[in-house]
Amino acid sequence: YITRIMMNNNRNQLNRSLLAFAALQVMPLSLFAQGERPNILYIMCDDHAMQAISAYGSPISKLAPTPNIDRLAERGMKFNEAFVENSLSTPSRACLMTGLYSHQNGQRQLAEGIDSTKTFFSELLQGAGYSTAVVGKWHMSCSPKGFDYYHVLDDQGQYYNPTFASTGQYGNFKQEMGYATDLITDHAIEYLNNRDKNKPFCLLVHHKAPHRLWMPNTKYVSKYANVNFPLPETFWDDYETRGSAASTQKMSIDKYMEMVRDLKVPEMYDPSTPEGRDSYAGLMGEMNRMTPQQRAIIDAYYMPRNREFLSKNLTGKELIEWKYQNYIRDYMAVIASVDESVGRLLEYLDKNNLTDNTIIVYTSDQGFYMGEHGWFDKRFMYEESFHTPLIISYPKHIKEGSECNQMVQNIDFAPTFIDLAGLDKPKYMPGTSLQPLFAGAPVKKWRKSLYYHYYDYPTYHLVRKHDGVRTERYKLIHFYGKGGERAVVENKYQGQPGTRENNCFNALKSINYFTDDADIDYWELYDIKSDPNELHNIYGKPGTQKIEKELKKLLANYRKNLKVDE
Repeated sequence: YITRIMMNNNRNQLNRSLLAFAALQVMPLSLFAQGERPNILYIMCDDHAMQAISAYGSPISKLAPTPNIDRLAERGMKFNEAFVENSLSTPSRACLMTGLYSHQNGQRQLAEGIDSTKTFFSELLQGAGYSTAVVGKWHMSCSPKGFDYYHVLDDQGQYYNPTFASTGQYGNFKQEMGYATDLITDHAIEYLNNRDKNKPFCLLVHHKAPHRLWMPNTKYVSKYANVNFPLPETFWDDYETRGSAASTQKMSIDKYMEMVRDLKVPEMYDPSTPEGRDSYAGLMGEMNRMTPQQRAIIDAYYMPRNREFLSKNLTGKELIEWKYQNYIRDYMAVIASVDESVGRLLEYLDKNNLTDNTIIVYTSDQGFYMGEHGWFDKRFMYEESFHTPLIISYPKHIKEGSECNQMVQNIDFAPTFIDLAGLDKPKYMPGTSLQPLFAGAPVKKWRKSLYYHYYDYPTYHLVRKHDGVRTERYKLIHFYGKGGERAVVENKYQGQPGTRENNCFNALKSINYFTDDADIDYWELYDIKSDPNELHNIYGKPGTQKIEKELKKLLANYRKNLKVDE
């Protein structure tokens, strides 16, 4: 085996193969003989908020239930304290594959960054005898590796009639007819049907949904047309106690949710401004992909709704609430297809007698704002985007209907999968296998704090750079960095012509997206126990000096031990 690899004369391939071979040697022979290693089905959505899963009990989800995802919670474990290390799509995916923080795997921002020389957990599982596959959204600037099968979307992907690249043909994207969530599920089942059934499998199902523009399947487009969703408690937040970052962001539903692109009101297209043209192009990019039959169904819903809306000439709070309602209606209609997909996969496992020996993980690449603080999108270390849903079903190993209230993070996924495969976790991975939590009892030596770091500025939504720590009760956030275009020099790729980060920066600059924000260096502190909505920044308040000192020391230790370089 090693001789054949050496003949390939490819040093990187040799290193990866040696790692896989070494992993094979530490596999307990009893697991091979007894066939105890479980199959792994990992389902991850893009921007699926906890608030949009009815198992978590939010007011929104009670009006738009997710029965199939709830089935997973009923027969498994619901994690109430699951978090990400960087609330952004590609960094989250890089963290999943490498088991490393953003600064360790290179993927700090949305486009360039992933260090593809790092070992992916899929390579270790593949070397240990697993059949491995990924379908759906890949969204990293490298080809999938460590997979026997892949069928992945082009970049962000499209909702309607998207393009995919297949195994061994990464970059050769071909269009397929249908709705993205349905097609991704089709290809997942196709893999399950055709895989090597003598091996356990690890299948990653990565949905585009419910990412912006929140385009529902034709059969669900009007599903919530007559539902009025409750406003979140913090919808009218004035950010009174916070620093400037909460006010200089561009993710408020009021000012920055676009009528044309986001809310599908092309009748309001204004060709006289770069922003107007950009918004219209964004919507038409998705609409023009549709077949005449698909477009007719979509138009049949939105056109009468838009006529009614325009006739009312809404302003002020009435307009903002209209935007909120129709945002949530579209978002939850997109989720209806996701929930249906989960049901199809569960049914397949049941029919093929795979359920009992398959661990199923359902999660999102980060949390999302469903109107909390008046926002949509993610990025901030505040709870709604830092927090992520996580549900795990593992028959005979996890008690049905159980819950976990200990803090876990997406750096734990790779170690968990490696552990399930019977391998020892590589020492360089900072996360921990979740297996000890499956018993349902509190684990005494479990972590008591988390580290978070967001880097992606200046770009979409203009959320400022920040890092921080969260304990079971408190959260300390440090906002820092140059403001506006001056911050470009702080980033690796934005100033390099020809990179995607640079192209994105120039495109946003051409529509006057950036504001000349001030340089910042300030702190925020929240008592999550007494202020779960994070409305009251208590940093610098009388009586907080001791906890501030403790948390700053904790943050400094994280930075030192993890070798954070900014």
